[in-house]
Amino acid sequence: MRWDQQGRGDATAALFGTDAVTRRFDTPEFRGITFHEVRAKSILNRVPGASRMPFEWTVNPYRGCSHACVYCFARKTHSYLDLDTGHDFDTQIVVKTNAAELLRRELAAPRWQGDHIAMGTNVDCYQRAEGRYQLMPGILAALRDRANPFSILTKGSLILRDLELVRQAARVTEVSIALSVGFLDGELWRSVESGTPSPQTRLAVCRTLSENGIPSSVLMAPVLPFLSDSPEQLRATVRAIAATGAGSITPLVLHLRPGAREWYMSWLARNHPHLVRRYEALYAGGSYAPTWYQRRITRQVHEFAAEFGCGPARGTGFRQDPREDREPARDQDQARPQGRGGRAQGPAGAQEPPAAIPASRPPVEPGAGDTQLTLL
Repeated sequence: MRWDQQGRGDATAALFGTDAVTRRFDTPEFRGITFHEVRAKSILNRVPGASRMPFEWTVNPYRGCSHACVYCFARKTHSYLDLDTGHDFDTQIVVKTNAAELLRRELAAPRWQGDHIAMGTNVDCYQRAEGRYQLMPGILAALRDRANPFSILTKGSLILRDLELVRQAARVTEVSIALSVGFLDGELWRSVESGTPSPQTRLAVCRTLSENGIPSSVLMAPVLPFLSDSPEQLRATVRAIAATGAGSITPLVLHLRPGAREWYMSWLARNHPHLVRRYEALYAGGSYAPTWYQRRITRQVHEFAAEFGCGPARGTGFRQDPREDREPARDQDQARPQGRGGRAQGPAGAQEPPAAIPASRPPVEPGAGDTQLTLL
């Protein structure tokens, strides 16, 4: 891989140390996957100013994703490591083993202003690798202890393991949890999202979050043209989402950026060859479906959401009233960090809990730039 090259002049090499450990595990859930354990140089990533993302900072403990969604826009990032954007993206997973330790250090830096941090926006932080490496508990604890607002977007059911950490963080800061469920069709799911929990499992996760007092939203993404976009399919999906108690539904139409486009179109040619020309026509203008198509899908989904009592997204997250639970939010032997001016921060009684910090930038309408909200 590129970080192993001796000529260390390229930008990617600076992301990791020179030493990487490669592991393979002969268990059913990891068979065929290679893990590259690295010590990253930094973990907070600043989103480029020209991006349409409605946030400015991200944390990605992994690169590559065993969810193997054929449409994933992040596939292009594997080419920076001299890996291919197809099979390698699904099976060559970079694990930043020091992610939690790095995050604690970077959140404590005087220059850090406590901005909202988005997770799950590049690859899923609750993919199968997380079951073995368990990086997220340390990351969530670091965010909790600094009372730093954050959001998580995931297709993974493993987030339920960390419910208590999410609840603890919500006592002191703004937290937003979203599940990604684009459609219900089981055959389509097995073909296009083969490494993910089923749509029904993800809906059950959403229901469990609601039952545990953790509001969540659903990113209905991606809506696949000619495969999951009929009014009947959209209505059935919205109805199932609303039944979980999700607070909002946000539809997003498939977008096909370089790296993802080639892999998705090769999948389409194998599985639905009669749709290839229709896709070529629909995406002739670039990575995004035409605005008229996106608006039609959005309008239909919002109408169905209103029918079933589940509205479009309006807020950035939730805060739990600390009076609801007086349990300490960290291990007893863990000292509370000190904030600026010596003020104690974190769940154990911050004097002035921070106000909700909204996303750094508002979303931009499709067509105004070259990126769209990430579809996992």
